[in-house]
Amino acid sequence: MLDVIGVLSDQAVAGPMLLSLQTAAVAAPCLATVGVCLGYLLGRGRGPWISALDFLVTLPLVFPPIATGFLLLMLLGRRGLLGAMLSERLGVEFVFSFWGVALASFVAGLPLIVKPVQAAVQRETGRLIEAAYVLGKSRFTTFLRVVLPSIRRSVCVGLFLALARSLGEVGVTLMLGGNIVGKTNTVSLEIYNAVFTGEYDRAFALVIVLGIVSLMLVASTRRLAVS
Repeated sequence: MLDVIGVLSDQAVAGPMLLSLQTAAVAAPCLATVGVCLGYLLGRGRGPWISALDFLVTLPLVFPPIATGFLLLMLLGRRGLLGAMLSERLGVEFVFSFWGVALASFVAGLPLIVKPVQAAVQRETGRLIEAAYVLGKSRFTTFLRVVLPSIRRSVCVGLFLALARSLGEVGVTLMLGGNIVGKTNTVSLEIYNAVFTGEYDRAFALVIVLGIVSLMLVASTRRLAVS
């Protein structure tokens, strides 16, 4: 009989769970802020630059996660174009650190919030925005008091989907975080570690936890969609 409580109380299991919660706490506000802004820009903008940006945002959905992680590793590593500059000037390192894990969650979840917001902006806000401009409202006021209230349901749905995706992320996290036990091993990576070492009780307990959280997020998404 599987002792789920006993397994989850083990420090080797509690650590990855806490890391995943911390990662979600960092990724969620970033996903909400950047996702809404990008979704609005892609929904309202036109031109080749908008098309290129749309392509880049969509890329993590279709590109293999391990390949995405490799590209980010080359870019943000100590010898990478951005990694060397960030390390020397700001002392920030993404590779094999908590911030790399958080970035992996952000990259994995970003398309899933941008796309619903983009669709909502294209579908629901055109006439409202024009009416606000006619009434003399500024762009910022229109965005804050007209656009956001009209797309709030899409923002919530997208955020829940993005968090569910980021919690299950493996490929990008493995490349950027390195799966360092006690430091960058999230719940998803710990499931892999447990299976690799033959600790199936630990793997199954983590699968149950991850499954419950994912089901709660999906149920919240469906409830918002229906309402």
